[in-house]
Amino acid sequence: MFESLTPAPPDPILGLTEAFNKDANPNKVNLGQGVYKDAQGNTPVLRSVKAAEARMVADEETKDYLNIAGLAAYGSLVQELIFGAENAIVQEARAVTAQTPGGTGALRVAADFIAKTKPGAQVWVSDPTWPNHPSVFKAAGLEVKSYPYFDAATNGVAFDAMLAALRAIPEGDVLLLHGCCHNPTGVDLDASQWQAIVEVVRARKLLPLIDFAYQGFATGLREDAEGVNIVAAGVPELLVASSYSKNFGLYSERVGALTLVAGSTDAAQAALSHIKTVIRSNYSNPPQHGAAIVARVLADPALRAQWEQEVAEMRDRINTMRHLFVETLNEKGVDRDFSFIARQRGMFSFSGLSPEQIKALRDRHAVYAVGSGRFSVAGMTEHNMDYLCSAIADVLNG
Repeated sequence: MFESLTPAPPDPILGLTEAFNKDANPNKVNLGQGVYKDAQGNTPVLRSVKAAEARMVADEETKDYLNIAGLAAYGSLVQELIFGAENAIVQEARAVTAQTPGGTGALRVAADFIAKTKPGAQVWVSDPTWPNHPSVFKAAGLEVKSYPYFDAATNGVAFDAMLAALRAIPEGDVLLLHGCCHNPTGVDLDASQWQAIVEVVRARKLLPLIDFAYQGFATGLREDAEGVNIVAAGVPELLVASSYSKNFGLYSERVGALTLVAGSTDAAQAALSHIKTVIRSNYSNPPQHGAAIVARVLADPALRAQWEQEVAEMRDRINTMRHLFVETLNEKGVDRDFSFIARQRGMFSFSGLSPEQIKALRDRHAVYAVGSGRFSVAGMTEHNMDYLCSAIADVLNG
């Protein structure tokens, strides 16, 4: 039967990285994959992570299976990181957390849970959104729809159009929102916009699902959770899919979590029982190592302080690259206004370049970016900035 198969199309992001790795051009630049790079272009292991791992190796006594929901200590610390330890949701035990293999795993568990408990519900995602969002939900048998989000004319949120679309979503459907550092645009909602969305969610009886993959990469760990907490305070139920690939640098360890908030402890525990059933039929239980690192760092005051400083360093480097990119393009005589790049947040920005210009960047200069024009700002460094901006200037000039 395998002889009749034709090759599947490559993933638009991971396939791009494969092509980049094969490129022999010594000046090549990868702005496709959303992986943090330091000033030397490397993806480092955080110092706090190294310290936690060293202690874990010394203390570890077993490699036994975890339970279906994963490490209990990890789940509790994830909730405190998202909501704050003093939040009523945490104090009243109205949240439950299942450890998952990465943020993508959290989204898939959420999708399976929704398909099992809310048959017929549609999932509404922003236009544009992370390219893998629709695939994950469709793989669980869910129908995916979209709502307007990005205004290309202003390089901001098309909020009036977004709100009008949300008001027309059928009752009981699922609304996917990006907690911060919107992927792929880098354009986030402000507090008043989050509050307006809460009012629509309540009126339409929607279930919010917040993809929270970049906490700490916009403004700060607590500040980046503002939108999530506005929703949590305004609606009785929500789901949060979080990832610790970026802010802990644990990409290969696949560390994520699905957190469910309900109106009562009993309701949360009942929901968790259904989450466990979909996990059991998928990957049975999660891996330990990455989550144990996160738990150890967050529980140790000294390691946590060191980690928070490292998150700030990564955030500051990305923001510095945003400003340097704009300044260098200006120095190259580029007439187009790219100042919006400096105002956006997180690892990604929409460059506004056309698919044809993106192809020209790759073919003529070995600069790799997603066809939509999304740039991973984390792939920019002081060393490649001049080459990158010269390449963009060349392409824009025809």
